[in-house]
Amino acid sequence: MKKIAAAITAVLMAAFPAGAQFVNPLLSLEDSETVSALKEHVSMLSSAQMEGRAPGSEGEKMAADYLEQKLKEYGVDVLQAQTFGISEGQDTLTSRNVVGFLQGWDKSLNDRYIVIGARMDNLGADTYMVDGEPASRIYYGANGNASGMAMMLELAAKLSYARNLIRRSVLFVGFGSSTKTLAGSWYFLNRAFRDVDNIDAMINLDMVGLGENGFYAFTSSNEDLNSIVKTLQGELLPVQAQLTSAEPYTGDHRAFYDREIPSVLFTTGRYSEHGTGRDRADILDYEGMERELEYVYSYAQRLCNGQKPLFRNSSAREEVPVGVYAFGDVDFKPMFLNSPNPSTFMEKWVYQYLRYPKYAADNGIQGRVLVSFVIDEKGNVTDVKVTRGIHTSLDDEAVRVVSASPRWRPGRMAGKKVKVLMTAAVDFRLEKTKGKFGINGKTL
Repeated sequence: MKKIAAAITAVLMAAFPAGAQFVNPLLSLEDSETVSALKEHVSMLSSAQMEGRAPGSEGEKMAADYLEQKLKEYGVDVLQAQTFGISEGQDTLTSRNVVGFLQGWDKSLNDRYIVIGARMDNLGADTYMVDGEPASRIYYGANGNASGMAMMLELAAKLSYARNLIRRSVLFVGFGSSTKTLAGSWYFLNRAFRDVDNIDAMINLDMVGLGENGFYAFTSSNEDLNSIVKTLQGELLPVQAQLTSAEPYTGDHRAFYDREIPSVLFTTGRYSEHGTGRDRADILDYEGMERELEYVYSYAQRLCNGQKPLFRNSSAREEVPVGVYAFGDVDFKPMFLNSPNPSTFMEKWVYQYLRYPKYAADNGIQGRVLVSFVIDEKGNVTDVKVTRGIHTSLDDEAVRVVSASPRWRPGRMAGKKVKVLMTAAVDFRLEKTKGKFGINGKTL
C-alpha cells in the first residue's frame, strides 16, 4: 500500500507544480459511484508508471499491490501471495497471483468455490526508432486488461456487501503472467491451491471495456452455463450477454477448462486498439461497464447459489434398462394430452402443480432437478427417480409432481405398445415480484 502511495505521489509531483490540484480528467460530476470507481481503477492500472505491466515487471507487481489494497478495502480477505518464477531468456523473473476470499454462508456449500478471475499483466513497453532516434512505447492495456481487473474489484465490493446471500465461497484471483503462457492460472490450479476439486465453476473477465462492440459469453458450449445466460434473458437487466460459440480470446478460462472445471469468459470482443499503445483509459465505455457489472453480478449469484454445473453435456445418453426403449428410438413417441412434445407435459402439468418447498424458498435454494421415469405399456408413469438433484426438498417435490401425472398415450415400436424411458428437467427458480416470491412466473 505504501509502495503504491509513494508511486502515485512521485508521479503527481513530477507532473504538476506545487499547490496544483490533480483531477482525473476522466471523472465527471454526472458519474455514478460505480462509474467513478471503475475509472479510478482503470486509470491507475493502465497508467504510465506501470509501464504496461509486463510479466514479472515492477509494473505488474504494482498492479498486484493495488488489487490487494482494494480487495482489503472492500472487506475481502486476501490470502497469502502465490509467488512463482517465469523464464525470460536467460533470466528468471518473479510473478505472483493475488487471491481474495469471501466465505459463503451455507455450511453445506461454503467449502465449494466459484473463482472470479482477471489477468493482471499486459505487453509492457518497448523501444523503436524514429528518424534514427530511439523512442519508447508503452502498451497501457486499459481494456486489456485493466478493465477486467476493475470489474472484478467492483464485483468483489458488491458480493462482499451481499455476503449473507451467497451460499458458496468466492475466490477473486488476479492472475500474473497470463498474457503469453497462462502461467498464473496454471500455477494456481496445479501448484498453489489445494482444493481444486472443490471449484465448481470459473468466471473470467478479460477485455470488458468496450460495450458498443457487444457483450459476449463464451462457455465452450457448456449446457449448464448456457442455461444461466438463457434464464437471465427473462430478467430486467440493463444489458444481456450474447452467447458465442467462437472463442473471442484465449485466456485463463482455458486453464480451468483443461482441468474440467466449467468456465465462462465475459468480454466485449475484439477491438482495433488491442495490443497497441492506443489502448488507453480514455477509449473505454464506463457506463457500459457498469451495465455489464450488473449482469455478471447476477450471473455470479446464480453460480454461488444454484446447482453445481456439470463439465460434460448432461444430455448424454442415459443407460436404458432391459425391456425399456429410449425416447428417441421408438417409432411413435409417448404423448401427453395428445402431444409428443415433452414440453407440453412440463407446461400443462409439472409447472401447473409444482409447489416451492418452504425450506428451499426461505434459504434461497434453486436450480434444476433431473428426473427420469418410464411410461409403461398402459401409459402409466412408473419408476420415477432423481438422476441429478439439488436438495432433498426440491428433489422430493419434483418426484411428487411427476409421479402424480395422468396417463399418457404409450409409445409404440413395430406397432406394439412398449415401455419408454423419459427425462424431465424441472427448474426451481425464485423470482421477487411485488414483495413476494414466485416460481417460474407464479406467485407463491
